[in-house]
Amino acid sequence: MSDFDTGRIGGAQLLDPQLQELARLRDLAQAERGLPLDGAQPAAGGGFGDLLAQQVAESEALKHERTALAQAFEMGDPGVSLVDVMIAAQKSSVSFQALTEVRNKFLSAYQEIMSMSV
Repeated sequence: MSDFDTGRIGGAQLLDPQLQELARLRDLAQAERGLPLDGAQPAAGGGFGDLLAQQVAESEALKHERTALAQAFEMGDPGVSLVDVMIAAQKSSVSFQALTEVRNKFLSAYQEIMSMSV
């Protein structure tokens, strides 16, 4: 397994949220295909639609978290730092971009299937 697959470079865990999000999406895709994740048992039940609905809900929750943190920061809440707001914004952005890419790939595959002659 390569360093990219494990999310490690030189033995140190990557902190880049985009790479972590990609690794999480890879794990979800493997679970959807019934492949074991790092020695775990294959996922049971649920289909692509369930997985997609879960990701949409998670993306929506991240968007609401980002908005709430931004409002709290703007109101001067001492418990919310600019770093927290920026991290929440990036998590929300990466999640939305990933969903957009999944949608684009799904739509592309659908159009390719529909254009096939029988």
